[in-house]
Amino acid sequence: MSSLHDLYREHGQSPWLDNLRREWIVNGELDRWVERGVRGLTSNPSIFQKAMTSGSEYDEQFAGLLADGLSVADGYWELVLTDIGGALDALAPIHDTSDGLDGFVSVEVDPKLARDADGTLAAARALHQRVNRSNLYVKIPGTAEGLPAIEAMTAEGGSINVTLLFSLSRYAEVIEAYLRGLEACPGDLSSVSGVASFFISRTDTEVDRRLEAIGTPEALALRGQTAVAQGQVAYKLFTEQFSGPRWEALKARGARVQRPLWASTSTKNPAYPDTLYVDQLIGPNTVNTLPDATLEAFTDHGTLARTVDADPDAAQSILDGVANVGVDLDAVADRLEDEGVSAFVKSFDDLLESLATTADRLTEGHR
Repeated sequence: MSSLHDLYREHGQSPWLDNLRREWIVNGELDRWVERGVRGLTSNPSIFQKAMTSGSEYDEQFAGLLADGLSVADGYWELVLTDIGGALDALAPIHDTSDGLDGFVSVEVDPKLARDADGTLAAARALHQRVNRSNLYVKIPGTAEGLPAIEAMTAEGGSINVTLLFSLSRYAEVIEAYLRGLEACPGDLSSVSGVASFFISRTDTEVDRRLEAIGTPEALALRGQTAVAQGQVAYKLFTEQFSGPRWEALKARGARVQRPLWASTSTKNPAYPDTLYVDQLIGPNTVNTLPDATLEAFTDHGTLARTVDADPDAAQSILDGVANVGVDLDAVADRLEDEGVSAFVKSFDDLLESLATTADRLTEGHR
């Protein structure tokens, strides 16, 4: 048993892997991570960009797709869904033995749809119908435009990973969309699942930059604390919203809570401990999705203790302090959301451009 097993068994937090590549499916690396305690997997356009532009693991399938007349963009989705299918197979035993709690694999809709409510809903619906696996999460950005799609897909019984969350106010809206979706979903709700992904480390990066620009002793003393504090306050909001008569009525129909998922948990500032965003956000009914390097670090020297709700008042005091010295956390969230959407769109565009170059090479080789 590893510390990843202990994280789940002792503290109710599910460690997921935030990475995927074809090689890991073929050589059994993903299976080994599952054996070590990984209970789910997340992907995004940046992850697929790195996977598909290094090495030649995808060339044979891509060449066949091009020969069949597929466009580069359609070929991309075939490559992605092949990897997702392999990951779904690897995680299926976890899904089965956990009664549908874990074992999920996340795939994101086209990031260019982040500001397109109707397009997001259509893409999410199409992915669920095409893959048709009970342990699939379709990722929908937690933008204002994504909220209607989250509610509608939940009402249709689709399981959703809400991604790119940076603010408590948007998180509250996401919870409401999930609850309304459950209320509109007919019959038994036990097959409907959801997570809400708070991006952690990027918040500290941006807030710390603003604190350093302010430069007062009070501001500088707050560096490196906002992201964890915001996660801990988000957890308090989660426990409040998934309780009481409204929730109990849904729970009686088999509903599952929408678990908070801590994303972007690799430490960006080398001055901070490399397991900071794991150690300080441990608690029941949560998920932490980590790059493989951070998983290795936590396995080696992470701290196993329930921390996410150790002192929510102190966490709120940190957020209040950040606001009092002049940092507008709503403005921070808006900037990070825009940057996150732009980064995923750029990864997607760069990948399609690289695949177009690969297509030329592969096609030339067969002339």
